[in-house]
Amino acid sequence: MYRFYGWQTADVTDAQGRTPRDLYDLLCGIWCAETCAPRMRDRWSEDNPTVGQCSITAFLMQDLFGGKVMGIPLGDGNYHCFNVVGDCVFDLTSEQFGDRALDYEDVVEQSRETHFAKQEKRQRYEYLRGRLLG
Repeated sequence: MYRFYGWQTADVTDAQGRTPRDLYDLLCGIWCAETCAPRMRDRWSEDNPTVGQCSITAFLMQDLFGGKVMGIPLGDGNYHCFNVVGDCVFDLTSEQFGDRALDYEDVVEQSRETHFAKQEKRQRYEYLRGRLLG
């Protein structure tokens, strides 16, 4: 059973016929401390591999599935990123918040250009993408 937000209805497919659930399975073996946001690395662990992976994962998922990357304001100037494809909403990295319920209604579209203006984030995205796609 999956625990990420939207797993029950994440039925869109990419060009290879994979669903977000399929990609989640692959990413669970790829997410690592090197792909985690530097400010969150002290909280990253193999038991919670989604910590600090949201934006790079959401933009990678956008590459594969299309749609939009949206962000939930966290109140500290940062956003938690997730994907919307058609009427399918899924957040492959929601598990990092444990039992905390996120509000997927009060959201802001996220810009790849803004996120990747940070060189370290672009490098983490490229590393994750390279490990996933070979």
